[in-house]
Amino acid sequence: MIVDATDVSVRLGGRVVLDTVSLRLDAGERCALTGRSGSGKTTMLLVLAGLITPSSGSVDLRLEPAEVAYVPQAPSLVPELTALQNATLGLRIRGVPPADAEKQAKMHLSSLGLDDIDDALPAELSGGMQQRVALARALATRPRLLLADEPTAALDQATGRHTVDALIAYAARTGTALIVATHDPAVAARFPAEIALAPRVDQEPVR
Repeated sequence: MIVDATDVSVRLGGRVVLDTVSLRLDAGERCALTGRSGSGKTTMLLVLAGLITPSSGSVDLRLEPAEVAYVPQAPSLVPELTALQNATLGLRIRGVPPADAEKQAKMHLSSLGLDDIDDALPAELSGGMQQRVALARALATRPRLLLADEPTAALDQATGRHTVDALIAYAARTGTALIVATHDPAVAARFPAEIALAPRVDQEPVR
């Protein structure tokens, strides 16, 4: 078992932003978190990444922090580094030799359809390309749990389909557990498990 979350709730600023969500995922399994804006998809990913402590419920994450990769929806690249340098960053931080890090990063950039952007700075890339560079950076670290927030939101339909293909193929090949937050029914349909979240309408102040 990779992660076992039971009745996870989060209150922020007096609001319930995540309400009693449970999920259980083993190695190689895939799950889509769906729901409209404000339903708590991103919050649940942050809880699983260890970046938010739930107000109630429990999360049994049987991994070291370095085995979990979280890719946010917003651009997360270092502006001063090229696409290839950004994609190698996680490996370089872990002490992987530059040549080996570049080889791994290029492989994952290519799998995501990014073959000719090694020397481009983030400002020269579209939002969708930046997101795929961030995904390549995460895949290069060989996580056991990959959390991706709306990875296809800034992509056209064909590129989005290719990106999901690459993520699913990676998870199948490596046994990585994969959780994707998405508002796209076509993306959610590619995942064997789906958890539909809904925003709370009966908000009460925290006392």
